[in-house]
Amino acid sequence: MVAVLAGIVAGTAQADGLPVVDNQVGADGLIAPGGEHRFVALPVGKNTVIARIERGSGIVRQSRVLGEPLTIPAVAYDGSAAGLAADGSSLVLIVPRFSFPRATTTFAFLNARTFAVRRRLTLTGDFSFDAMSPDGRWLYLIQYTSAADPLQYRVRALDSVTGKLLQKPIVDPREPGEAMNGIPLTRAMSPDGRWAYTLYDGTEHPFVHALDTTGRSARCIDLHWLHGRKDLWQLRFSMSDGGRELTVRSGKKTVAVVDTRTFAATTGVESDDGRSPWVFVVGIGLLLAPAAGLYVVGSRRRAASTSFGGATSA
Repeated sequence: MVAVLAGIVAGTAQADGLPVVDNQVGADGLIAPGGEHRFVALPVGKNTVIARIERGSGIVRQSRVLGEPLTIPAVAYDGSAAGLAADGSSLVLIVPRFSFPRATTTFAFLNARTFAVRRRLTLTGDFSFDAMSPDGRWLYLIQYTSAADPLQYRVRALDSVTGKLLQKPIVDPREPGEAMNGIPLTRAMSPDGRWAYTLYDGTEHPFVHALDTTGRSARCIDLHWLHGRKDLWQLRFSMSDGGRELTVRSGKKTVAVVDTRTFAATTGVESDDGRSPWVFVVGIGLLLAPAAGLYVVGSRRRAASTSFGGATSA
C-alpha cells in the first residue's frame, strides 16, 4: 500500500467541483485538527485509496482501498477541503461529479480512524458538501435548485443519524426570504470546529457566510468595500485571538476584519486609499446615521427557486 501511495501522491484526485469539473483537492488533501496528519483520497482505476499520512515524516499511518470512486469534498475554489469532524471521529467522502446537474448524490460515512465505511447515503438531486458539526452528527450541503444556473442553491442540513434532510433551508434569520447566492472563494474553520466561515463573491458584493454547524443557523456579513477588487480570488482568511477575529488578507495586507462575536466587519488596519477604515456593523436593529457616509444596500443574494430532494440510504 505504501508503494501504491508513493506512486500516485503526486497526482490529483477529482473533487466535488462546486460544481466545476476541474476544481481539485488533489494530494493536498485535508489537514486534521491539530495539523499532525493529512487525509488524502486518490483514484486507483475505479477504486479509491484513502490514507492518513503523518505530515512531518510522510509516514502512512492508515490506509484502505474503497471499491468505488470517492473524493474529499472541495468547499471553495482555492482548494479548501472539508469532510472531517473536529473530534476526529468521522470522515465524509462524496462521489465526484463529472457533469452538472446530476440526478443523485452519494456520500460515504467512514470511521476516521479505521476507514471502515459506516454508511452510504444517496440523495435525490444535486448536492455539494459544505460543512459538518464537530461531532459529525450534522452535515451541511449545498443543494442546487436550477439545472440551468449553478448559482441558484440553498444550504440544507442533513441528520447523519436518520439520513434525513431538514425541511427548512439554513438562512440568516435576519433575512429569511433571501437565498444565499455567490461563488465560494476560500474557507476557514473556528478552532473548535463549530463555525465555518466562507468568503463569497456575491452577485452584488463580497460577503462572509458564517455557518453555525452546531446551532444550525447562519449569518451573512457584507463586505461592500471589496466589490470590484481585481484580487478577490487571491484573498485568504486567517484567524486570531482564539477564533474571535477573522481577517481577510490580500497577501500580507489586511483588507477586512470580522469580529466573530458581534459579526461586525471593518476594513482592517490598512485601506487601499490610506484613509481611516470605515466600520460596517452587522446587527439587528442597528440604525445607520446618514452622516456616517454609509449606505443601505439591496439584496446580496437573489431569490432562488427550490426543489427539495429526498434521501435514500444504502
